[in-house]
Amino acid sequence: MDHATARAEETRAMERVLSATKQVQTAFAALQSQFPPAGSGRPSQIALQTFDAALQELEDAQAAFDTLLNDLLDGNR
Repeated sequence: MDHATARAEETRAMERVLSATKQVQTAFAALQSQFPPAGSGRPSQIALQTFDAALQELEDAQAAFDTLLNDLLDGNR
């Protein structure tokens, strides 16, 4: 893999982590708004599922980024 291709792949992986982080922040804010003083303290199922999915995507994105970096450092890409 040439340097430009490796750099582009690394950039995409970093952008995925950034996007997932923003999704977690958004989902957390939505979930937090359902607790006092603004909310009833009973979060909706959709808010919980959205937050869980955002956390899972962040975990997956971080794992993919780590794998990519390890492969690049080991010369496997």
